Amino acid sequence: MNEGSDIRDDLVAMRRYARSLTRDDQDADDVVQEAIVRAIERQETFQPDRNRRRWLLAIVHNVFFSSKRREASEARRNDRFAETLVDRLEPGQEEHARLVQIARQFAALPEHQRAVLHLTAIEGFSYQQAAEALEVPVGTVMSRLARARAALREKEEGQQGAAGLRLIGGSDD
Repeated sequence: MNEGSDIRDDLVAMRRYARSLTRDDQDADDVVQEAIVRAIERQETFQPDRNRRRWLLAIVHNVFFSSKRREASEARRNDRFAETLVDRLEPGQEEHARLVQIARQFAALPEHQRAVLHLTAIEGFSYQQAAEALEVPVGTVMSRLARARAALREKEEGQQGAAGLRLIGGSDD
């Protein structure tokens, strides 16, 4: 068997293992891609007398579990952040729970969407002012804001059926 075929076989095994860990083809491809980058960056650590496939699968394993730890850490940060958004309020228990839920959804948005939504909806910045503060074009602000609002609405609809979340704030000037 030639080396090219061995590498293809290793890639198939890496993808197969990543799919079993992630249970998703796209996530598996991301894990394999990151594992290949790490293998290339750390190729000097490979010992030629050892099995290359086992080395590569160990890297796949480490990439996957490192990402899980990062996700868990981010979720904890998001939860703490959400709590700080509402811990000074003293609404009834039901209202408090709802505010925590909304704050968690806000905290879970990607950073760039969260920034735009905060500046326009909470700080009252116009699209132009937000664009200047973030040093991006106005169209980018509008796009990020639309995606943030859509993501919040989607999460809201998933949790409460057809009830929609109405986000206000910001202006077009």
